[in-house]
Amino acid sequence: MSISRQLMYWLIAGSRGGENRAKIILTLKEKPMNARQLSEKMGVHYTTIEHHLEVLVKNGFLAWAGEKYGKMYFLSQDLVDGFHEFEKIIGK
Repeated sequence: MSISRQLMYWLIAGSRGGENRAKIILTLKEKPMNARQLSEKMGVHYTTIEHHLEVLVKNGFLAWAGEKYGKMYFLSQDLVDGFHEFEKIIGK
């Protein structure tokens, strides 16, 4: 299953919170992190990060490994495969 361009556009550029979701994706492209690490690195409240992680996982952008507070998030293979579309959407 691949991520459609329309879904990617809606979640990143067309909906509230898209800027934070894009920053999460770019941060996780560098290396996998847990929610606390993302919160600290981005300067965004932990519960906000958790919400965006849930949205991104639900829609196939991210995958995770581990449990509870140690759960590490990383880009899904579908997002890696379609990363050029993500870059177009964010204007890179």
